[in-house]
Amino acid sequence: MAKKVTKKTVTETLSEDGTKKTVVKEHAPKTVAKKRNSDGAKKMTAREREELLIENFVGLQHAMTNMSIKFGMLSENISKLLQVFEESAKNFISGEKGDDKDMLNKIDSLLDQNKTIAKGLVLMEGKLRGRTDEPRPMQPGSRMPPSRPKPLPRI
Repeated sequence: MAKKVTKKTVTETLSEDGTKKTVVKEHAPKTVAKKRNSDGAKKMTAREREELLIENFVGLQHAMTNMSIKFGMLSENISKLLQVFEESAKNFISGEKGDDKDMLNKIDSLLDQNKTIAKGLVLMEGKLRGRTDEPRPMQPGSRMPPSRPKPLPRI
């Protein structure tokens, strides 16, 4: 028993509400014998050419529809982004300077706490190594206190 051969065409489109619509069309192949040129290429009949052009045109229309929907969504997103930038610019221009002062005070207190913690760690490190002398003061502009070089291992 011979199988029936069908050609399937799947088309996906987006509706205005954003849902996908999938259409599957099945076509039975034509059983008309095709004429051949002198060079061996198959000739298309006028009817076949028209059907092929119509299929291509419908496919192009679907692609254009999807493209226009996506461009519409893109323009909406860009307008929303511009609104966000406009709001942030207005807030930046009319922003209060008191918030900046509060933030700077908090950063200063955080730096002081960091210095205190660093001094405590240096003291703890000195006690763990068996040193009883006070740690050397930090040099201005350096992040870490000066440390002694470790002795090289002996072989």
